[in-house]
Amino acid sequence: MMSMDQMPAEVQMAPVTVRTAYQFNAANPDVMKDIPCYCGCGNIGHTSNYDCYVSNIDANGVITFDNHALGCSICVDITQDVMRMLRDGKSPQDARTYADATYSKYGPSNIP
Repeated sequence: MMSMDQMPAEVQMAPVTVRTAYQFNAANPDVMKDIPCYCGCGNIGHTSNYDCYVSNIDANGVITFDNHALGCSICVDITQDVMRMLRDGKSPQDARTYADATYSKYGPSNIP
């Protein structure tokens, strides 16, 4: 998990589930770039659940956070499910399969 003091003020003031989702995404791009989102954010250029939280990392490793997930319960729910499944010993692929099965009813995957 990324330290909360590295998060923008609006993330630091968000509910705990949102804060932990931001911390987890920022610290786990290798997992979260392969997890889709189903909230419709593909229309704004997001290509994974990771993009709902992180919009850019510059050459020095400085993260620019996306504020999209601050107001989207689907994004946060997907991340919380992935976190829970990994804690329970499931693989990232198991988590993706679960996300596909659970959230595809809300719209298309944002992974091209």
